[in-house]
Amino acid sequence: MNGPLKVALLGCGTVGSAVLRALQEQADDLGARIGRPVEVAGVAVRRPSHHPDVPAHLLTTDAHELVARDDVDLVVEVIGGIEPARSLMLAAFEAGKSVVSANKALLAEDGVALHDAAAKAGVDLYYEAAVAGAIPILRPLRESLVGDQLSRIVGIVNGTTNYILSRMAETGAGFGEALAEATELGYAEADPTADVDGFDAAAKAAILASLAFHTPVAAADVHREGIATVTATDVARAAEIGCTVKLLAICERVPGNGDGNGDSVAVRVHPAMIPTTHPLASVGGAFNAVFVEAEAAGQLMFYGQGAGGEPTASAVLGDLVAVARNRVTGAPGPGVTGYANLAVRPMAETPTRYHVSLDVADKPGVLAAVAQEFAQHGVSISTVRQTGRGDAATLVIVTHSAPDAALSATIGALREMPAVRGVTSVLRVEGLS
Repeated sequence: MNGPLKVALLGCGTVGSAVLRALQEQADDLGARIGRPVEVAGVAVRRPSHHPDVPAHLLTTDAHELVARDDVDLVVEVIGGIEPARSLMLAAFEAGKSVVSANKALLAEDGVALHDAAAKAGVDLYYEAAVAGAIPILRPLRESLVGDQLSRIVGIVNGTTNYILSRMAETGAGFGEALAEATELGYAEADPTADVDGFDAAAKAAILASLAFHTPVAAADVHREGIATVTATDVARAAEIGCTVKLLAICERVPGNGDGNGDSVAVRVHPAMIPTTHPLASVGGAFNAVFVEAEAAGQLMFYGQGAGGEPTASAVLGDLVAVARNRVTGAPGPGVTGYANLAVRPMAETPTRYHVSLDVADKPGVLAAVAQEFAQHGVSISTVRQTGRGDAATLVIVTHSAPDAALSATIGALREMPAVRGVTSVLRVEGLS
């Protein structure tokens, strides 16, 4: 059979329209790479009148009918959200059609069931565009590094928050001012909640951890903190110790401690100070980057544009070519394995480090009393310094690694100390020796 492969495109927004344009403009090249011509069978949208640039004969409001059509071979889902995307994907699998998706929220919530459905049907589910836009990271985790043992992934996977924190570092602006600038320039949505509160990054972290550690991880398993509480003072304090502040998605395999429970997986999203010497520190503006640590391969970094219509469409098309080639050869590509099924470690038990700024009374014995509070909670102090005097005295403390619950309890106790007028800043620290 040498006829064209027919593609159903679900959604025609910023990403979908870029995918459609590329499919039309690059049809000859894509066909040559796949081994068969590829054509768009139809485009499902909610309001056809909003898409005057799309040929009218391709437009339909009935996505389910489009997916079920006998002449459709492959489905590209870029509508986002949970429903109807989930039902449409499952319908595609049942009809024997592979799916390419950019839907991070759905994959993070229901990835296990979707992968099972695709495997049962003998088709592919690819979703490179769901994490970090144009940056190829999921396929390397899924294929190139599958023979290695990964220990840690640290990523800047949300361009909006990275732009905001970059501007705060560059200009000294506060969070609100930097957010307003990001919104004006189109880097932030009118409702930025998903970005600034860390929901977007948490979904991506779940996907990364699932692939890296062969363990089902859902967005609900990810500890999540946003950047709305990061202040200009926090950013300035970071600069004083040679660090910068980034919203990080951190996925790590935590070795067992000999208690019989074995290794576990810790997955978290939160702002953190990282040294300016770390490769991620130089990732500015709306760019994304993912830093991978592997036993044999060592340290790897993937960097590029993490959002936008054209960059994301590039990832979608890469997946489309891959699944189309598999369709031509008659066999699906490598699936996702969850064989390890490691326990997800609660944040309270996850080892972290804190950078703490305290507004304190400048009198004898205060430092000793503060140090004693850390010791009582089993938290070792790495460095401590005092800035200012009298009413402007500030203690700046960086801890060694300790369970997050112990660090949190220490902060709670410090707030109750008479000699501590206020805990002015608490940020986690990553990458310091």
